[in-house]
Amino acid sequence: MKILVINGPNLNFLGIREKAVYGTQDYRYLLSLLKKKGEEDGCQVETFQSNHEGAIIDRIQEAYFDGTDGIVINPGAYTHYSYAIRDALASVQMPKVEIHISDITAREEFRKISVTAPACDRQIYGHGLDGYLEAIDFILERKPEKKA
Repeated sequence: MKILVINGPNLNFLGIREKAVYGTQDYRYLLSLLKKKGEEDGCQVETFQSNHEGAIIDRIQEAYFDGTDGIVINPGAYTHYSYAIRDALASVQMPKVEIHISDITAREEFRKISVTAPACDRQIYGHGLDGYLEAIDFILERKPEKKA
């Protein structure tokens, strides 16, 4: 099974930005955590990060053709306003989980709204980096739908 983990804007600055909100572990730590999870569960976990909306959309669309069985996505700030990413997610028929490190429901008002979550099967927030592992488990528990 192949799971694609997409990280949006500023996720590459983990451990640098707002440590009180996002923790002190850096992006390399997250990548190693995901790699270890894939090895333990016998699945391929591919990671992708971009600060650019179009690149994220392109990668979601590529997932349709490249054998990806499920997507874990942390859209970052795009969560709150990118209908283009939402539409791309809705276009691919496979399990999808939206993840947020912080509890977006306990933060600023604008963060409480996700336009991308309705295109996903589940939303996980406030569990720190462990939320990524929970998202992978969620996808592994589901038999991927065949692509039309």
